[in-house]
Amino acid sequence: MRRLVPWTAIALAAAGCGGTVPPPPTGPPAPPLQITESPSPFREVQAGEVRAMIPDDWQPRLAGRDDGARQGFLAGPRPRSWSGDRPPPEGLAALWVDGTRVGVPSDYYYLAATGPALEMITHGPSCSATLRQVIVDHRPTFASGDPDSPGDFVAQGHGTCMIGRRPTRWAYFVAAPGYGPVREVGIPSSNLYLVVAVVPDSPRAPAVLERLLLRTEFGGATVADMIAAATPRSVPVIGPV
Repeated sequence: MRRLVPWTAIALAAAGCGGTVPPPPTGPPAPPLQITESPSPFREVQAGEVRAMIPDDWQPRLAGRDDGARQGFLAGPRPRSWSGDRPPPEGLAALWVDGTRVGVPSDYYYLAATGPALEMITHGPSCSATLRQVIVDHRPTFASGDPDSPGDFVAQGHGTCMIGRRPTRWAYFVAAPGYGPVREVGIPSSNLYLVVAVVPDSPRAPAVLERLLLRTEFGGATVADMIAAATPRSVPVIGPV
């Protein structure tokens, strides 16, 4: 698994092949984290347009950058472990990229969603994928897609990692809305979504992963809502197992 930081730059690099990328505008400071306790073993965390449930013993921190393009939060017993070059033993990353602040055509986020965003999760030396479900994959016109392609991509998956001597399970959701149906839900200015959850392997791990992943919200729409919006009626929706 690779660092979380560079994946937002992939779209910038891709766009740079076609011309100069304007510098992102200076925006307001990142919204503060809001934490709401509950009687359950989970508490609610909100960072701007992102809302999720995390275990009580996890600590969240903002994932925003100085340019204001990346929004969301990271959480875990040691949330800063997300910045390393391998997955943490447990944690949640819920991130989105504000396309209005990057100045890159939305089609280029297809490249980030289908390449680096997934490689970060599935190509670690101690990790393996047990499922990769591509729900929508419409290549953009510039990438030899249909002239009327919506240029969107939506996928989910899960797998396992061995962190030291600790077996873990992980699940992810990634979406580049393009001009497809996912654009109609979630955050209007988002051109890329990514949610990654990692927990220690146990009989409860699948249920915890499902709660962490599918109930994460962007702009009031859960990941489950986004998957439902993108899913053709003939394709079953698969949760973490």
